[in-house]
Amino acid sequence: MDFSIEAAQLQDLRWKRTLDVILILLALPFLTPLVLLIAVLIRSVSTGPILFRQERIGYLGRRFMCFKFRTMFVYADAGMHRGHLQHLMNSNAPMVKMDSRGDPRIIPFGVLLRASGLDELPQLINVLRGEMSLVGPRPCLPYEYDKYLPWQKERFGTAPGLTGLWQVSGKNKTTFVEMIQMDIKYVKNKSFWWDLGIILMTIPALVIQMLETRLARKAFPFSVRPKPSFSNRAVESHSFKKASLVGAIHAMDGEDVWIRKETKLNL
Repeated sequence: MDFSIEAAQLQDLRWKRTLDVILILLALPFLTPLVLLIAVLIRSVSTGPILFRQERIGYLGRRFMCFKFRTMFVYADAGMHRGHLQHLMNSNAPMVKMDSRGDPRIIPFGVLLRASGLDELPQLINVLRGEMSLVGPRPCLPYEYDKYLPWQKERFGTAPGLTGLWQVSGKNKTTFVEMIQMDIKYVKNKSFWWDLGIILMTIPALVIQMLETRLARKAFPFSVRPKPSFSNRAVESHSFKKASLVGAIHAMDGEDVWIRKETKLNL
């Protein structure tokens, strides 16, 4: 697919960069204490780095290092997410996160940080570096990008964002293909006022997401969940082993059997 964009078109998008920088500077005095509080919280409940870096795919398919607050135990099994994502890409299932069913890789308070979107605050660094924008499609993982069809890669015609049309349009109720279609719609029609509207809609969308996550976790009371502990390496090692074993069951037997066998294992 040809992603070439003429210089005149790039100049028209200067408003997007200007909007990103101005809003970040205005919010910085309020966000700084919150960022420090989250950093202290992560340090107090789990050993390891505060920030998590991961390679993502951004504008025109370019790779960059994406920053997030670490919400999982160190050395958590990435195979669980890969299998879950593969299932979503090949089905019409809603894009529901594994968090809602008690992902054992997540540290104490990690579910709250993820559901509220606070774990993505460090991506403001990516925005200031020009790798991301406040509004845009979510940055995908390299192995996800490799499985995209040619028409789906049209979503990379703009910088990825912290929030976007998909995120404020009931993302947990949409399928993978519907997400791609929303992203492409944004790429073709983005504007200054649409970005502002999406930013204003993000907070209500996050509140709804937090409520849905809480209800979903109540619906699966027997899911494997790590017990809260303060900086205990033994606990983190045990939780990592649980995550690996459950991830293997998930990969072999599918999502429904995974939930059923989780309970029987009594880890």
